[in-house]
Amino acid sequence: MAATTRRRFGQRERHDFLVFLALAAPNILLIVAFTYRPVLNNIYFSTLDWTLGAATAVQVGFGNYVEFFTSSDFTQVATVTAVFTAATVGGSMVLGLLVALALHRRMPGSGFARAAVFSPYVLSGVGVGLVWLFIFDPVIGVLAGLLRMIGLPSPQWFNDPSLALAMVIIVYIWKNVGYAAVIYLAGLQAIPQDLREAIALDGAGPWRTFRSLVLPLLSPTTFFLLITSVLSSLQAFDIIRIMTPLGTGTTTLIYEAYLQAFGGYNRAGYSATVSTVLFALLVVLTLVQVLVLERRVHYR
Repeated sequence: MAATTRRRFGQRERHDFLVFLALAAPNILLIVAFTYRPVLNNIYFSTLDWTLGAATAVQVGFGNYVEFFTSSDFTQVATVTAVFTAATVGGSMVLGLLVALALHRRMPGSGFARAAVFSPYVLSGVGVGLVWLFIFDPVIGVLAGLLRMIGLPSPQWFNDPSLALAMVIIVYIWKNVGYAAVIYLAGLQAIPQDLREAIALDGAGPWRTFRSLVLPLLSPTTFFLLITSVLSSLQAFDIIRIMTPLGTGTTTLIYEAYLQAFGGYNRAGYSATVSTVLFALLVVLTLVQVLVLERRVHYR
């Protein structure tokens, strides 16, 4: 047993471990300092009744959590968060798959089309929001002008909470559909051609091929997109901030945290509570997807 232990942790192994530690330690320290430490500090701040900028704070324990979950705004914030996340994730993934199927065909200009589809994803959310503000403006907007040309009034996108939420959902899907399309396109290109030929020899048409072959083989891609898209949507902030600065009908959890701290309330402790709830929700959703949904994934 001693010989086995010495052989397993010999001089070469110790040297490799020290090299690994020297290379990984700076990154680990940075992650601990700038990721995990702020998370722990935020959890601590959530137990305080602390006004932003004040030199002192009062320890209230779980008082902020009780206030948040029993407040009249909780149902609205939770509903807006759920609707926004479900609509943006579902819309971007479905449209992204359709776009990927179209771009998967070999045709002239397909490379330019792929770049054009993906380009909105890399644009600044602030810039995207400003451009779409001009499009949706009910007075001078492009959409309002087109509607007036056919004798229709422009919807009041900014004053109606339901229309404001629909507006930011449309813009967020438009910005992120290219990301889903590129990921799905990579998954489509990884499907072996001989499998397509084999199922075609069995008499399968396009719909049966898509349902019985393509979709199951795309399940790892769909699983990856589902996790990343849900996490991204729950943390969407820039477009909501630019297009609806008051959060009229668009107050998600992360925007509620911003409004409580910097929107005039200056309630840093309460804002930390909302942020902690969002963090816990992200962890739970990720664990559910990994532990439950991954069982339905068909890895090749």
